[in-house]
Amino acid sequence: MKEDCHYFCYRNTREPIEFIKTEFKKIKLAVFDMDGVLTDIISSWKYIHDYFKTSNERSVNEYLKGNIDDMEFIRRDANLWIEDGKAIKEERLIEILSDVPLMQGAVECIDFLNKNKIKTAIISAGLDVLAEDVAEKLGIDHVYSNGVKTDKEGRLTGIGKLGVELMYKDKSVIKLSKKLSIPQENIVSVGNSCFDIPMFQTTGLGIAFNPSDDCTRNAADIVVEGRDLKKIIPYLKSYI
Repeated sequence: MKEDCHYFCYRNTREPIEFIKTEFKKIKLAVFDMDGVLTDIISSWKYIHDYFKTSNERSVNEYLKGNIDDMEFIRRDANLWIEDGKAIKEERLIEILSDVPLMQGAVECIDFLNKNKIKTAIISAGLDVLAEDVAEKLGIDHVYSNGVKTDKEGRLTGIGKLGVELMYKDKSVIKLSKKLSIPQENIVSVGNSCFDIPMFQTTGLGIAFNPSDDCTRNAADIVVEGRDLKKIIPYLKSYI
């Protein structure tokens, strides 16, 4: 099967993951990527770039090859978001992102997990102001995401707030697993892109939701096509 990767594969840059999967029996925690999973957009960073008609494609490739780190990646992105010759304020960022739609079925999916007393989390390299808003709207328990620090005027400084390393989402899974004292074997992860593969590889069950490429499909335990998050509920029911 041909793999459809749009960028240099970061798995040639980072070290391999060492985690031995066992038979998945019960969900105690469900972790979700945000962009393209809980929200119906490709990327919250790209959403802002599209608004300002800027592009970070060059930085993406430099990052994936290991030539720049996450903080430099964030700095380059934020420094492109200028209005009237000045960096935008965080409130402007929130205003632009206020139009981002939730994924169809997201409300029903999280409601199902909450009713069954399954803890939930967002693990996303997307923007924190959107992740926190989505978590509040849906009733999600924990949020790991990224952002940009502001100055005294509330303007973006370009200095990153790093909660999730894009190439190392497994680190965030392990951190949350330890914090909640929930074994990785009892965690289900839901993602849509190759950056979610480390989550699939370090959780008991990995679900590729409307996957963007074949390498993501091949890495998951379950593949759900289409943009309706309710479609994963029948699979989750098997492990409640």
